[in-house]
Amino acid sequence: MKILLSNDDGVNATGLQTLRKHLAKSNEVVVVAPDRNRSGASNSLTLEHPLHLFTHENGDYSVDGTPTDSVHLALTGLLDEDPEIVVSGINSGANMADDVLYSGTVAAAMEGRFLGLPAIAVSLVCREDQCQYFESAAIAVEKILERLKQHPLEPETILNVNVPNLPWEEIHGFKATCLGRRHRSEPVVKMKDPRGKDIYWVGAAGKAENGEDGTDFHAVESGWISVTPIHTDLTQRTMIDGMEQWLS
Repeated sequence: MKILLSNDDGVNATGLQTLRKHLAKSNEVVVVAPDRNRSGASNSLTLEHPLHLFTHENGDYSVDGTPTDSVHLALTGLLDEDPEIVVSGINSGANMADDVLYSGTVAAAMEGRFLGLPAIAVSLVCREDQCQYFESAAIAVEKILERLKQHPLEPETILNVNVPNLPWEEIHGFKATCLGRRHRSEPVVKMKDPRGKDIYWVGAAGKAENGEDGTDFHAVESGWISVTPIHTDLTQRTMIDGMEQWLS
């Protein structure tokens, strides 16, 4: 299988390089990823200045832009042939619930789907300074890819995969889940810069508000790999008839 691999933690991130090593054993892997950490970049494209591409000694490509830039560049000009799938990750930290709206990891996968390819976003659920078991997440991706060879994704579907930070032997398996919901984010942190001007750090993500059985939160907390099918159509279809009446 020919795979385009990207992420939002940067081309040299442990998660991406671990996944690259695993997938390259039996697949053709091309890496096109940001040249540095671009977490939280969401689906942003760089439009006000040109992008620069750097080729690394191991054949990986890095882009001085966002995760979406990286996948877009790969699929609309860099690669001679399209890959069969886009895989984004392994992210250092969860991408569950509302996280998917901000996540560069999910955005890279989403750009692949926008451009007509099946896509997977994979994250290791851990605090950034405590992420250990990238190997478990890599094994999870390998197993999902094997399943996809026999049972391809439906059109417009992206798999958002979150893996517990556990040794593979301690993970129970896979669960199909829906996105949970987080409480409101923590307040911004106000500080002073060296010149005495106010500066602000975005506060931490809110804790789980809806973490009941069936959600991504509950699955990971219980030692399962959460696999959430998501899509790019944000239309709230159940409201269309009511909205038509409201507009009238």
